[in-house]
Amino acid sequence: MSDNSKQEIERLKKQVSQQEKMASLGLLSAGIAHEIQNPLNFVINFSKLSCKLLQDMEEVLDELKDKLPADADEELREIMEDLKGNMNKIEENGNRASSVIRGILLYSRGKDDEYIPTNLCQLTKEYVWLSYHAVRANNKSFNVAIEEEYDDTLQLVKVIPQDFSRAVLNLMNNACYAVFNKSKGATETPYKPTIKVSLKKDGDKVHLTIEDNGSGITDEVKEKLYTPFFTTKPLGEGTGLGLSITKSIIEQKHNGTIELESQPNEFTRFTITIPIQ
Repeated sequence: MSDNSKQEIERLKKQVSQQEKMASLGLLSAGIAHEIQNPLNFVINFSKLSCKLLQDMEEVLDELKDKLPADADEELREIMEDLKGNMNKIEENGNRASSVIRGILLYSRGKDDEYIPTNLCQLTKEYVWLSYHAVRANNKSFNVAIEEEYDDTLQLVKVIPQDFSRAVLNLMNNACYAVFNKSKGATETPYKPTIKVSLKKDGDKVHLTIEDNGSGITDEVKEKLYTPFFTTKPLGEGTGLGLSITKSIIEQKHNGTIELESQPNEFTRFTITIPIQ
């Protein structure tokens, strides 16, 4: 057996070992997600109850309006408006977190090929920012400008939410890695890491584009890009399965297409197109 073959076998062994760790981590994540959901429900429900109490308080103030000094009445109402705004933000972000947790639980329960009418704009946005915060948690120096454009007229689209979100997450993780990798070597000219996300309806289809101005992809790498276990990242930073899984999710499960445009050291643009079922 040649030295190259031995090195390849050793590399594959390490990747299989990493996949086993990822599977265990997935089970752990599902357990944690389930435990988080209960206190999160309390946060959302009590924010709603607090809004109701503020409405009751406003009615009491209306009854006491003639008995309170004008400046006191005005100050109390301003405070109440601020509290209402705070409660609405708590509920909004609580629901957002709850949606992410439901996606994790759906995926962990193995409900494959369950097509659900989904708000793709909301789902995409959630996982775009989930990816950003995950990368930032591991690299405190990482930062990127994320420019988003969502089609508000897009109706609910039947997709497998846990799979489609995984595709978004994989593409965003790669985009974050590309701009972060380029930023570490950008010393001579100013460089502003940027990722552009666009989701638009086009007739009976939906186009999702994720573009970064990172390190780009060479023609040689493009040929192997969707090959399982192929990765250009150092060991431990990538499994080599992200894009092959993404291609399978889009083409096989959603009857769509995934297209790539890239120039080395300039940009990379992935465009996902799926039919509106």
